[in-house]
Amino acid sequence: MSKKRMMACVIAWSLFLLWGFSIPANAQQKMHHRKAETKGTGILLVTFGTSIPEAQGAFADIEKRVHAAFPEIPVRWAYTSVIIRKKLAKTGQVLDSPTVALAKMMEEGFTRVAVQSLHIIPGAEFHDLRMTADAFTEMSDGFEQLRIGYPALSSTEDLSKAVDAVIGIIPEERKKDEAVVLMGHGTHHPANVYYEAMMYRLQQKDPNIYMGTVEGTPSLDDVRAMLLERGVKKAYLIPFMSVAGDHARNDMAGEEADSWKSILTDTGIECVPMMKGLAEYDAFAEIWVDHLRAVMDRMN
Repeated sequence: MSKKRMMACVIAWSLFLLWGFSIPANAQQKMHHRKAETKGTGILLVTFGTSIPEAQGAFADIEKRVHAAFPEIPVRWAYTSVIIRKKLAKTGQVLDSPTVALAKMMEEGFTRVAVQSLHIIPGAEFHDLRMTADAFTEMSDGFEQLRIGYPALSSTEDLSKAVDAVIGIIPEERKKDEAVVLMGHGTHHPANVYYEAMMYRLQQKDPNIYMGTVEGTPSLDDVRAMLLERGVKKAYLIPFMSVAGDHARNDMAGEEADSWKSILTDTGIECVPMMKGLAEYDAFAEIWVDHLRAVMDRMN
């Protein structure tokens, strides 16, 4: 285990023992009586998060889908990004971390919880989430069941569904000699290979669809070189992220000189940004909901 992961584990256990972060001081006492106040099954949706108000509508869409699929089951939310939670707290919006959200659900009396990751790949954020969930399952007075649904890209079948979903959102007016460039977040985590796998799968269907990342591979330089080699003159830019948040608005479509739009425009490629996150598209959002269904089936 890396030093970072070990420290996260220590922190998680410390939170459980101290019941901090706005958990009432009498939480442990209530816990002893929660079996008499059980609420049964609950769902916790976990995302990286966004501080962009316009982008938060994508989360509302996801929650509607979850309520439609499981109308009788309460839904809670958690953001994995500390930075996003701090930004929102300054505006009066209090979003829980996964640790705090699970602790609150335990206090409320939920006995079974399905935790559904709304991340794109099973990277560092998802692994930290699993470690938090594992710590809760080890608690002597913990949940009877606690299961986690995988991120959007977690299997070969997911890749196939994601490719079809991407092709389905390409504007009808786009011509075959015009490119579609997806912007993923990217990571140094080994799960970055999912972005490369998406590039391969997409180009099998359409050689003028490209996958780039902000912090991983393929990079924008990789994509730009391929665009130049093929003589592309126009490209549709699409965020390959759950929401069209800060990365989409600034790194992809911003007016700054280092944005993807500016760099490709300077290269001689006309850019048409599409400002919707993947969670706003039916076919892609359904991948997460299907993963949640699989978790719920295992709990029944």
